[in-house]
Amino acid sequence: MPTATWKNTVIAEVEANELVTVEGNLYFPLASVKPEHIRVSTHQTVCPWKGAASYYDVVVGGEVNANAAWYYATPKDAAKEITGRVAFWKGVLIK
Repeated sequence: MPTATWKNTVIAEVEANELVTVEGNLYFPLASVKPEHIRVSTHQTVCPWKGAASYYDVVVGGEVNANAAWYYATPKDAAKEITGRVAFWKGVLIK
């Protein structure tokens, strides 16, 4: 079962067939992310073909990995398969 971990703590866990890969990034269903380990960030970016990305901070044991997860609340049609999904970076390990 694929997992996203940070500081040896599981942030998200899902069946392999539920992952979506876009541009080499694995997108987990938001429902698979443990809510106690993410908090909304104010950071945003824009991708020309996916749309506006919003971010979450990953939080474990009081430590914060700022903007270590991102999602597209309303992606453009070309990226509609990542609706309701979250991807990770900045030291979050995917196994």
